[in-house]
Amino acid sequence: MISPSSPVTGGAQTGFTSPTYTLTADTVPPGANAKQWAVTGLGGTQTGATVHSVSKPFTLAFFKPVSLNMLPQAQVTSGVIKNIRNNVYKLITRKGAIPAANQVPALALIKTEISIPAGTDTFEPAELRAALSAHIGMLSQISAGIGDTATSGVM
Repeated sequence: MISPSSPVTGGAQTGFTSPTYTLTADTVPPGANAKQWAVTGLGGTQTGATVHSVSKPFTLAFFKPVSLNMLPQAQVTSGVIKNIRNNVYKLITRKGAIPAANQVPALALIKTEISIPAGTDTFEPAELRAALSAHIGMLSQISAGIGDTATSGVM
């Protein structure tokens, strides 16, 4: 179940010290298959960062599939399961930011998409958990590097 505690501790970023984000549940998420939170408070040192507003949104939304796919039956003659569909989950962060002086805010989008083959959730859940753990750990470990690359273009 997706239910983050607030505040959320942010990943390391150059120039930020102990960033935290106070979340407030959005009463009107972007879809029936989504939950969304607005960032209504900032903690730590994040000079220049702002909280959610209409003109400069700062939201995090988690989406599940509208309809969950199940593992199809194996072919009678071969025992092979064909056309295994994936269940796709997404976390989307939206942040308004002004691109230049005297301009209106533009929207930065950060997306993580998780595509899980139907059936693996029950047959090998530990493999999925390992993949998610490594993915999230990698994002956390390289958070400042991603920020540096996104602002400098150098990887």
